[in-house]
This record gives sequence, C-alpha cells and structure tokens, in this order.
Amino acid sequence: QVQLVESGGGLVEPGGSLRLSCAASGSIFSINTMGWYLQAPGKQRELVAIISTSGNTRYADSVKGRFTISRDNAKNTVYLQMNSLKPEDTAVYYCNAYIRLATRPLSEYSSYWGQGTQVTVSS
Repeated sequence: QVQLVESGGGLVEPGGSLRLSCAASGSIFSINTMGWYLQAPGKQRELVAIISTSGNTRYADSVKGRFTISRDNAKNTVYLQMNSLKPEDTAVYYCNAYIRLATRPLSEYSSYWGQGTQVTVSS
C-alpha cells in the first residue's frame, strides 16, 4: 500500500558530500514526521535526523552542523544533505515516515521504512 524509495547513496571520499532522497508513494492520506536513521555493521539502528510537517528538525549530535534534513510535502519526499562526510558515517541509511493511509483517514499514523541505501566514506 505504501512504499518508501531511497536514492542517492554511494561511495565518497572523506570530506565529500552526498544527498539522499526518499519518496513516499501509494495510498497516502497524510504524512507526519519523516526522518533518516543509520545502521552500521554489527550495531543497532540509530537516529540521524527527523523533521516535522511544519519543518521543525532534530539531529543526532554526531551530525549537527554537517547534515541537513528537509522535506517537500507536495512531493511526499524527504532529503538528507550530508556534507563533510567522515569514515564513521559509513552505514546503511534508512528513511522512515509516519503515514496515515487514504483507506483509513481517521486511524493513527503508522511507521514505514524504506529498503535502505548504502553510504560508504573511504579514500
């Protein structure tokens, strides 16, 4: 019913930049908070950044000043601009969104995840 499709990952040298995108599609009535999480090998998934419908943001301390999250509500898309990348940023990055389905417009928002996109920072 709902798909989150990420793009923009890849291999970049330390100090470089990448921009991740995540587009939500399907039977969507409305979207609440959207965000990005990362999961490094052998570790738990952790928050990178989240953004509310009105544009309020919250970042992990490790990415403050380097990463910027934004969204286009008309396109149901969230972005993550990653600058000054470090080797420790290497991970699979997952998009998350809290979505209310068009078939159940009065229901609570449910959490949906993308399939993940690999980001590797290495020289």
